[in-house]
Amino acid sequence: MSQKNFVATLILAILLGGLGVHRFYAGKIGTGIVMLLTFGGLGIWTLIDIIMIAVGNFKDSSGLLIKP
Repeated sequence: MSQKNFVATLILAILLGGLGVHRFYAGKIGTGIVMLLTFGGLGIWTLIDIIMIAVGNFKDSSGLLIKP
């Protein structure tokens, strides 16, 4: 299990997901930059990430699940 905080990741995704801040927090710098440049895939990518985080299926840069 990841050392990253589940609640912090979810809140960042909800509030600043279009800028990819939750991906930067999880250590996924490359995809965070892509999200920043595409405004979260015009919101679609952000919505998918929020769902993935909420169900506990989102991984950090080490491949560890960020779970509640």
